[in-house]
Amino acid sequence: MSKLMNKNSSNTMALAPNTSSKRETVCIFGTGDFGRALGHKMIQSGYPVVFGSRSTQTSSLIPKGAEVFSHAEAAQKAAIIIIAVQRQHYNFLIPLAEILRGKVLVDVSNNLKINQYPESNAEYLAQLVPGAKVVKAFNTVSAWALQSGTLDASRQVFVCGDDMEAKQMVMAIVRALGLTPVDQGSLLAAQEIENYPLQLFPMWKFPILLSLGLTAFFFFYCLARDVIYPYVYENKDFSFFIAISIPNRICPILALILLALVYLPGVLAAIIQLYRGTKYRRFPDWLDKWMLCRKQLGLVALAFASLHVLYTLIIPIRSFVRWRISSRIVSQALNNKTEPLNTTNAWLSDSYLALGILGFFLFVLLGITSLPSVSNNVNWREFRFVQSKLGYLTLILCTAHTLVYGGNRFLSPSSYRWYLPNAYMLSLIVPCIVLVVKFVLIFPCLDKPLTRIRQGWERNPQYSEQSNYIINKSAV
Repeated sequence: MSKLMNKNSSNTMALAPNTSSKRETVCIFGTGDFGRALGHKMIQSGYPVVFGSRSTQTSSLIPKGAEVFSHAEAAQKAAIIIIAVQRQHYNFLIPLAEILRGKVLVDVSNNLKINQYPESNAEYLAQLVPGAKVVKAFNTVSAWALQSGTLDASRQVFVCGDDMEAKQMVMAIVRALGLTPVDQGSLLAAQEIENYPLQLFPMWKFPILLSLGLTAFFFFYCLARDVIYPYVYENKDFSFFIAISIPNRICPILALILLALVYLPGVLAAIIQLYRGTKYRRFPDWLDKWMLCRKQLGLVALAFASLHVLYTLIIPIRSFVRWRISSRIVSQALNNKTEPLNTTNAWLSDSYLALGILGFFLFVLLGITSLPSVSNNVNWREFRFVQSKLGYLTLILCTAHTLVYGGNRFLSPSSYRWYLPNAYMLSLIVPCIVLVVKFVLIFPCLDKPLTRIRQGWERNPQYSEQSNYIINKSAV
């Protein structure tokens, strides 16, 4: 509890602004959207702000309380200068090199594409003005975020630079603005920081591409079985299945497969660690990347499960379903015969629905727990219990939901059109593999050595000793 209190208090201190009554003047080169928004935020935080611009005429766009000077005059009035202009306009700084000597230059620029230049903009700035102390910061914050009070955007500001004192000065400004500085090290990290805002959902790329590929595969698979096959052999037009029926088959299939793929890398990692007898060797790169995007895989799976629920809710109002029910009723009336209630089918139907409801409830719970606002308020053991124990329970319930739905059709010849099984049968392959292997891994004969390995025990310690020898020798 005390550790948690210390953690919370440190976070509070990191976000608390400097309460000093007198703040140093900050100069901003550039009167564009970002420069004005940053200047306005700084004035609100108690900083005197001067703008350096080609035009010294005061505009109504300039924040109230700020002054506008030429670049040379503005630079002389402040020790910290924020360069809020694009890289291609940095040449105006060369004549100011002597005035900028010893001052802190904060580079806030971004590029149009990743690795657009051989070196980062901050490193290029340091080359143009070698006597200045260059710090990279604020490039991950937008003008909109500053104007909206950063309530609806990320509070993290990545900071890097070679001069520790200069970095501390910039990080103090970041805290005073109500943001959270994150020290990324030396100026060599500037390129990575500049690439960060240009990445488009980097951790979502694999889950989205995988889900799109699986969606296309199962769409054409179901199209062949449920639309083309009846048309060729039975002369029946079921093309309207494309709108509701086929999507309502694809969504639960993808939800189940993607959920299983969330837990498959953990099972593979356990097998690799048992085989190697150590945890001190890196996993293959593909497995590392797979494990890093498990949260995104789970959220995509939850999206497909939610779509399945919505599609299922509209089944009673479908024209095809109402026609089929009315036809059955008319058929019974004409034949003067009523079908008795089959309690076995009733049990299967209710069990199928109950398993689906419980599985979806736990699915939603997993999604809610993955939200930062929720996960930050639970300890590691609680988070692991929900994501691991309840996660496997969710996988079991969803797999059982699918088995109860069509388990009696596995041996039915009508389930294999063109020798192709029902699509839901294919969706059971990965979940069943994960659950069977996980069940084997919880046997004491495997679970105990795996726990020892994850606590630092090694079957062959000579490997780690040899690695340490190589590392120490290279360091010398």
